Amino acid sequence: MGDAEEAQDPRVRMWAPVCQAVARLLGPYAEVVLHDPDTDRVLEIWNPMDSRGPGDPSLLGELDELDPSPQGVYGPYEKLLADGRRLSSVSAVLRDAHERPSAVLCINLDRTPLEQAAAVLSAFGAPTVQRPEPLFEQDWAERIQHIIGSHVRETGRPVERMTRQDRLAVLGLLDEARVFAVRRAAPVVAGALRVSRSTVYGLLAELRASSAKD
Repeated sequence: MGDAEEAQDPRVRMWAPVCQAVARLLGPYAEVVLHDPDTDRVLEIWNPMDSRGPGDPSLLGELDELDPSPQGVYGPYEKLLADGRRLSSVSAVLRDAHERPSAVLCINLDRTPLEQAAAVLSAFGAPTVQRPEPLFEQDWAERIQHIIGSHVRETGRPVERMTRQDRLAVLGLLDEARVFAVRRAAPVVAGALRVSRSTVYGLLAELRASSAKD
């Protein structure tokens, strides 16, 4: 065994495989730090995010002042680096065979890539501008999909669960949009509503008869 390994703190030898495994899994976005609670110094650090190194002050504070936590784990809590990066951090008090605090393990996860991904997803889900209707004026198939889809979103009922009143309402909107002025529209409407063409014709006749009475 080399001199460096002989001089290594036994707590570092014990917990290094765990710390290294976490650092490899979450790297390069996670910093893993092992602290000495007695001297309030850093024992070892993996994937350092700043200039800290072994022997530097930990600035942990007093462990006795911490509120009780199951298994001695605290967090996730937020930390902020000087360069503005936000971290999600977890700390665990590691105890020896006599239940005395032996070391404190801290994992600091850089939230920057998560926030960037969230911003990209939010941009995709951002409100869209009103569609340019002149482009779709002659696209009667597009109008069918748009009117039926809007009704589904408003009611929360998919086409296969539409009631008779739902279908009458949708057909009324399609008729107002002059969709049925197109000779081939009825079969397309029937397919979109998942009903037969005879059902579409029957409901449409009922709808127009009711409108004529009014």
